[in-house]
Amino acid sequence: MISQPDILVVGAGLGGVPAALAACRAGRRVVLTEETDWIGGQLTSQGVPPDEHPWVEQFGVTASYRALREAIRGYYRDWYPLRAEAAALPGLNPGAGRVSKLCAEPRVALAALEGMLAPHRSSGRLTLLTEHRPVAAEAEGDTVRSVTLEDLRGGGRRTFTAPYVLDATETGELLELAGVEYALGAESRAEFGEPHAPEQADPLNQQGITFCFALSHHEGEDHTIERPADYDFWRGYTPEFWPGPLLGFLAPDPRSLEAVPRTFVPNPDVDPLAVSADQSADAGDKELFGFRRILARKLYQDGSFDSDITLVNWPLNDYWLKPLIGAGEKTAAEAVREARQLSLSVLYWLQTEAPRPDGGTGFPGLRLRPDVMGTEDGLAKAPYVRESRRIKAVTTVTEQDVAIDLVGPTGGTRYRDSVGVGSYRIDLHPSTGGDNYIDIGSVPFEIPLGALVPRRMRNLLPAGKNIGTTHITNGCYRLHPVEWNIGEVAGALASHCLDEGVEPREVQADDKRFEAFAALLDRAGVERHWPQVRGY
Repeated sequence: MISQPDILVVGAGLGGVPAALAACRAGRRVVLTEETDWIGGQLTSQGVPPDEHPWVEQFGVTASYRALREAIRGYYRDWYPLRAEAAALPGLNPGAGRVSKLCAEPRVALAALEGMLAPHRSSGRLTLLTEHRPVAAEAEGDTVRSVTLEDLRGGGRRTFTAPYVLDATETGELLELAGVEYALGAESRAEFGEPHAPEQADPLNQQGITFCFALSHHEGEDHTIERPADYDFWRGYTPEFWPGPLLGFLAPDPRSLEAVPRTFVPNPDVDPLAVSADQSADAGDKELFGFRRILARKLYQDGSFDSDITLVNWPLNDYWLKPLIGAGEKTAAEAVREARQLSLSVLYWLQTEAPRPDGGTGFPGLRLRPDVMGTEDGLAKAPYVRESRRIKAVTTVTEQDVAIDLVGPTGGTRYRDSVGVGSYRIDLHPSTGGDNYIDIGSVPFEIPLGALVPRRMRNLLPAGKNIGTTHITNGCYRLHPVEWNIGEVAGALASHCLDEGVEPREVQADDKRFEAFAALLDRAGVERHWPQVRGY
């Protein structure tokens, strides 16, 4: 094991993994740590199929992210009994879900990610420590000197020193532990002039979290779970801004806030090859079973699977009663427990009380799939965290930089220090401050290097959702390919700074130094600018 790495990456989600890959490709010794026993974050331990833009098959992601997507597809082609027509599709969508052009099982994504890391682990450049949680960090002036991690499996603690420390945790934990200046929750409208920001700042106003889970359906069988302890509460809970009980198929449309009924049809007979996933044309979220389907039985040879598998990440199981971050460990633990109870209550309601198309109630044939999620209880290993602490950065991305109503469908801020691209609507889920959905059209955007550079700290870099965005713009910068791009750039930047004997702020501020770094990104296949496309 590397005891004193060149780069310490804390958090092995969709920011931490590419950060480690980029650093290892540059010849650096890396320690990568992860709190759960699965790398992959949003895509695996949180169980969320990738939210991506409609051009993802042509452009708008890094080469290494594209390699991940193709590795996932390759796994299905190599090992699953696909129909010949499905196997031949370059754009194979294994689950035929409508949320993404690549809906797949968490375990398959995990296998692809582990394969990408494998040669670097074998070479000794990379040490991966799963089930390790950061508990302390020591900073001296503007420099992080050490980070201490607790071994959740074997007990004990390990302290690492490294010239560069990357915070790729899901909640920006190192920012607080190391005393790095950060923003949390909602900024006031006065701070940046954002039209959709609230009048008053509220650090505890954060997007809700979700405990995802996987389901299959087996008509004629009874897989009803034990009645959850908090079921009576959730069954009777009607949010003030909701058109009815939370446990129901009537919910706001995120974009219009109009009450729209959802449908739920397990194992639909539609040929999955006819399903199109394009959120710019159709959000695809009105039929719940097909929305985030991760295995479509009709893509495979007859008899291979007796049910589709769908991933439950719906309006019904978003949890927003208590904040996960900033209100203390007790409140965070309560939020996690209650969010888990909400998801179990959604399942129990589906099994026992949900209205059926045939006029009956309940789908007892719905089977929770712990085998798919890698857990005993069937819920994801970790909550889906949409919002993190965010560094006080050299550059802060605001609503005025990306909102389509403010910049026009082909506008948006162009940065001299762009290090990547992304595209997604500004998508904020109901929040702990009582806000309903804030879902705003946005334009394809760039990622400024200045958003990855802290105003003060010299050797700590954000490598995930903790860059210099606001509560509002986090809503479009938080998705899978953008988090990957951020992490890859953070790993490349730390390596470049070590090679050149410079600091991140110097690379960002000096045109010639930035051009040299940008050339490295270009050669690695990091797309930094968009062709002419329209926002949605």
